[in-house]
Amino acid sequence: MIKRGYPSMAATIYGVRSFFLLAAIVILLSGRSGGATAATRGYIKYKDPKAAVEERVEDLLTRMTLPEKLGQMCQVDRFNFSFYPPATRHEIFTKYLIGIVLSNPYDTGANPSKRVVEANTMQKLSLSTRLGIPLLYAIDAVHGHNTFINATIFPHNVGLGATRDPDLVKKIGAITALEVRATGIAQAFAPCVAVCRDPRWGRCYESYSEDPKVVTMMTESIMEGLQGNAPYVADFKTKLAGCAKHFVGDGGTVGGINENNTVADNATLFGIHMPPFEIAVKKGIASIMASYSSLNGVKMHANRAMITDYLKNTLKFQGFVISDWLGIDRITTPPRANYTYSIEASINAGIDMVMVPFQYIEFLEGLTKLVNGGYIPMSRIDDAVRRVLRVKFSIGLFENPLAEETLVAEFGSEAHREVAREAVRKSMVLLKNGKTNVDKVIPLQRNVKKIVVAGAHANNMGWQCGGFTLTWQGFNGTGENIGRNKAMQLPTGKTRGTTILEAIMKTVDHTTEVVYVEEPNQDTSKLHADAAYTIVVVGEAPYAETQGDSTTLSIAAPGPDTIRHTCGSGMKCIVVLVTGRPLVIESYLDTIDALVVAWLPGTEGQGITDVLFGDHPFTGTLPRTWMKSVTQLPMNVGDKNYDPLFPFGYGIKT
Repeated sequence: MIKRGYPSMAATIYGVRSFFLLAAIVILLSGRSGGATAATRGYIKYKDPKAAVEERVEDLLTRMTLPEKLGQMCQVDRFNFSFYPPATRHEIFTKYLIGIVLSNPYDTGANPSKRVVEANTMQKLSLSTRLGIPLLYAIDAVHGHNTFINATIFPHNVGLGATRDPDLVKKIGAITALEVRATGIAQAFAPCVAVCRDPRWGRCYESYSEDPKVVTMMTESIMEGLQGNAPYVADFKTKLAGCAKHFVGDGGTVGGINENNTVADNATLFGIHMPPFEIAVKKGIASIMASYSSLNGVKMHANRAMITDYLKNTLKFQGFVISDWLGIDRITTPPRANYTYSIEASINAGIDMVMVPFQYIEFLEGLTKLVNGGYIPMSRIDDAVRRVLRVKFSIGLFENPLAEETLVAEFGSEAHREVAREAVRKSMVLLKNGKTNVDKVIPLQRNVKKIVVAGAHANNMGWQCGGFTLTWQGFNGTGENIGRNKAMQLPTGKTRGTTILEAIMKTVDHTTEVVYVEEPNQDTSKLHADAAYTIVVVGEAPYAETQGDSTTLSIAAPGPDTIRHTCGSGMKCIVVLVTGRPLVIESYLDTIDALVVAWLPGTEGQGITDVLFGDHPFTGTLPRTWMKSVTQLPMNVGDKNYDPLFPFGYGIKT
């Protein structure tokens, strides 16, 4: 009889045999695997730089919680970190798990080393989290590292389009990448690949041309400079992740009104506005930014047919799609009228990362509720995070998360400025040279008794550089007195460069008297009747985006009076236009001896005098049609009723 509570002999023997059998199997397997078990103990594939990128992405994705995933889809402004109390600002990364930061166009910098330290401080907080996913830091760098004092500032894209020189543009991309990396930043919101079809648009200077062939050529070149000739980034230490913007049709809005509706049939959409994005995807652009504008009445931030069906599924774009600043808020009218709807519509349309940039807690809470409620499928979240991680792995962030100060010496170097100077002179377009074919004015004589330089634009670094320089809307003067910066305790200071006036004074003979008249009056021509000639510099004041929309395209005051009191009063005059687009100038032409377009040349004004005084020839040609009046707009090369003042591609060579 077997007593209850005690095992039988058979059970005991069976248990002992099972134990030894299991032990033998363990020993056998350990012996067969040898050192491999020890080597693979604690192996984490996503941390293995030798593993394939896609394998690393999938391994990390399977380990992530929902909050960790959503943090990778949220971009916040650096100011959140800089101006939050030190005791709580770390929570941006350690609690809310934010995966990407940007510096906005007002975020003026002055000290590259200091920005590297701050970038690394934020990065170390990201690395301290459970999975240690590195932070991606981005900035607008649209004509050089344009928010930093003493950076090399290149001509805006419209001027680069006038060069028709893709090799030069590639060099500019490479220099921009070096100077941005020197400040600890790994992504640039560039290039802008818009095809501007109406110069009334306030962002037209960000477009290389009205011709998609020119824009596509320049897109390919600037990408090779920024990212290198490889998908995403060829060399993490010297290259950047790029961002083609703004998808799609932002340059074709009705009336040239910023953020307006673009009405386009398939021929217009795919023949004019899409080609630059197609080449960007083919070349491996890291990210693409959605446009504020609408396409045939559908807001691009909510346009699933274009973002998911065409960009991702048809073109096979593998990077991430990012919103513009508060871009999803503007899906509704007025903005944020239904923020929950905006989140749902944008994410389901295919937006992978949202530039919030401040109210990130509200965004994350709203997104979490939509996912948990089944309104946004987890497959959509995984697709978005997969794309973000793919870029982070591909550009080497996991292996090289911390920025180095080794590139600081490259920042604003003389070699970089020489390339910018070359870009300025190659972008200059000569529209008129003499009132007749036999009285050519250019090249100018430098060994004369006296010359006059007239106009406020001649000696104003801010106006010379245009918008998106130091601040969003640009600045007036040297950079030493920017009111908004002082109010926000942001850096100010004279940014290095050469104004047009300074360039002229360096170029003419040391015996030549140079008289500068900032604002000529009716007595100017009499007072300086002995001047050999007058260089008149007029144009536009700086602007960006909607603030630059114009229905008149007039020369900014007091420019018209400056021309009238010089050229119109019998002085031999050379007019230099500092402008981001064609302006209405036909009524002044008869009084002008020579007319030159300098576009928005940036910091290296010496490039202007290089061609004015004949050290280098004029080679630039118009990247856009120059209209007679705004009533003709929009008017582009190839249009049926094409009657310009100066046609696309025009430019006198010397």
